[in-house]
Amino acid sequence: MKKMLIADDNKQITTILSGYAKKEGFEPVVALDGAEALDKYLQYEHEIAVVLLDVMMPEIDGFEVCRRLRKESMVPIIMITARGEDYDKIMGLDIGADDYVIKPFSAPEVMARVRAVLRRLGAQEPANAQTLSYANLYINLEKYAVQINGEDVALTKKEIELLWTLAKNSTKVFSRDNLLDSIWGYDYFGDSRTVDSHIKRLRAKLDKYEHPLWEIKTIWGVGYRFEGHKDE
Repeated sequence: MKKMLIADDNKQITTILSGYAKKEGFEPVVALDGAEALDKYLQYEHEIAVVLLDVMMPEIDGFEVCRRLRKESMVPIIMITARGEDYDKIMGLDIGADDYVIKPFSAPEVMARVRAVLRRLGAQEPANAQTLSYANLYINLEKYAVQINGEDVALTKKEIELLWTLAKNSTKVFSRDNLLDSIWGYDYFGDSRTVDSHIKRLRAKLDKYEHPLWEIKTIWGVGYRFEGHKDE
């Protein structure tokens, strides 16, 4: 049985979420602080299907737990917190969280978010269709790896998903709203400037390498398009 790691210092919340996790077919693994969350993840790494992660926890906060998990794994992470400021939400997503739920919440809502994230991430194509090559660019979505001229390019999870979405659909112009829906997978709380900031950071990282045969092009007044010739 696949496990759901539930990390929150409120025992009442972990008890409620554990009960609903069981109804969804998961075996709950509970951690009451950030350090325990990391330990439990390492213990059950290959069995954990999703992580529910509170931000305000003792020992190590949820943001730092998310950062450390993202260095080792692309396991789906849903942040759960009472903090509702846009800055906190944006930071959580930028460091690699897949979704964000604000307290107070209903447990069925959290499980619906879990199902949505797993559907979105599980709806990827078969492994043999999870790679793309454009001239000197290579993307492996299964491994979340990007290379240019055979050299690894350090990108965040969202940057890789953004690059993949654009490159996979190189004939399509994506509006900012299209990209918000495709990458974040739900009604985003922010605005389209989030896409612009991600594109800016992504371009800055890619532009450290020569890539004359492909580019992420701005279509003024519309959005963005990937231009390049895909290797067969």
